[in-house]
Amino acid sequence: MVTPMIEHKTIFIGGQWLPSSGSETLTVVNPTTEEPIASVPRGTAEDVDRAVQAAAKAFASWSQSSVKTRIDIFTKLARLTEARSEDITRAVVNELGYTVARVAIAQTAGAVEELDIIAECLGEIAWFEQVGNTQVCRVPSGVVGCITAWNAPLRSIISKAGAAMAAGCTVVLKPSEVAPLTAFMFAEICAEAGLPDGVFNLVCGTGPEVGEAIASHPLVDMVSLTGSVRAGRRVMEVASATIKRVHLELGGKSANIIMEDADFERAVVDGIEDAMRNSGQVCGGLTRMLVPQQRLQQAEALAARKANSYVLGDPWNPATTLGPVVNAAARDRVRGYIQSAMDDGVRKVAGGPEAPEGLSRGYFVRPTIFSGTNQSRIAREEIFGPVVVIIPFQDEADAIAIANDSPYGLAAGVWCGDAERARGIASQLRVGRVRINGAPLDKRGTHGGFKLSGVGREWGRFGIEEFLEYKSVLG
Repeated sequence: MVTPMIEHKTIFIGGQWLPSSGSETLTVVNPTTEEPIASVPRGTAEDVDRAVQAAAKAFASWSQSSVKTRIDIFTKLARLTEARSEDITRAVVNELGYTVARVAIAQTAGAVEELDIIAECLGEIAWFEQVGNTQVCRVPSGVVGCITAWNAPLRSIISKAGAAMAAGCTVVLKPSEVAPLTAFMFAEICAEAGLPDGVFNLVCGTGPEVGEAIASHPLVDMVSLTGSVRAGRRVMEVASATIKRVHLELGGKSANIIMEDADFERAVVDGIEDAMRNSGQVCGGLTRMLVPQQRLQQAEALAARKANSYVLGDPWNPATTLGPVVNAAARDRVRGYIQSAMDDGVRKVAGGPEAPEGLSRGYFVRPTIFSGTNQSRIAREEIFGPVVVIIPFQDEADAIAIANDSPYGLAAGVWCGDAERARGIASQLRVGRVRINGAPLDKRGTHGGFKLSGVGREWGRFGIEEFLEYKSVLG
């Protein structure tokens, strides 16, 4: 599908579309065609200061707005976002190369669902609690800087900026420069919904320029980032100068434990599907498949068959089941991991580092399955591409030990014929989320992890509460 070049020439500050103080632009590239599809302003620290000043000014009144007012706003945001579903889907497919069917459900409809959940959950929060002669209040944290991810661009904005605004905070958003188009749409929707000027502000740009300016600004009270561990460390470092609260949703290397008595074929296939979502560009993807030693060969055969069944190509073609990775750097990095594992002697059972046959254009990577140990580099590091490693275990205790032997702790899966036993295994995993027997995600629950996977939680009531502080009033 050919689309005209989109040129955004302004940023959104204090309810107005204003020119950036900088003169440079950033180019958005379609990963399927390798062609530019849009340009956005390359924001500056001066732009950030203007946006923060606007947010700080708006905080005084927005923080005092009623819960009903915010519920009404978020209900309206959901309906306006729903009305722009086609535009949102088109933008995400063109920016990221995800298949159109998946984008329509997981990204676009998912964003609408999250807005509706925020509106619903606002009424569930205990804003006041009487403890003796003390009224304990939950109050908004202040001005929040939101630095969002490219792999779920609009949903990441809603999980952070949406939840923060619902809490009564005001926001300065830096969307990913890789996939910024839905951020501009959301700014337009916020204005149309009647959100007061300055509550939501948008400054696009790079992490070192705009991201660091947000994290270091003295009027920013809290920073929420989704990104790499390296980016998270940098945000913590910069924010520490002014003792800001930080919320970090970082990487993962999640284990999928498949016990002997599981529905084995379903478990393996579901595990591969989970890991290959968004061409493997998901922080919570189940990229380590743990299976009983005696069923290793069966797991390898099932995983290879599933990996080889993917159809790579044009994401607008209904026959396509897997698109490209996000850019040339990602393609080269993922292929480099695959080649490195092969060089290290890790056994490959499907895929490989070569370009997929018949796809000379686009940043495509073949779905690749390895069989190895938990000590290999591909089992320790987040690859963020369509790569899975199958690891055998001896017994339940060994499976739990392997799953927990990771610098990350974001998600996990457990497949077991005995649901009570599965919950017992889940209780011993040091991760933020465990899916038992392929249970679907519920965005009224929580998203976030332990260890290098981050600090804090998103989604539902808990995601809103992340942006609240406690305050005691006595007497």
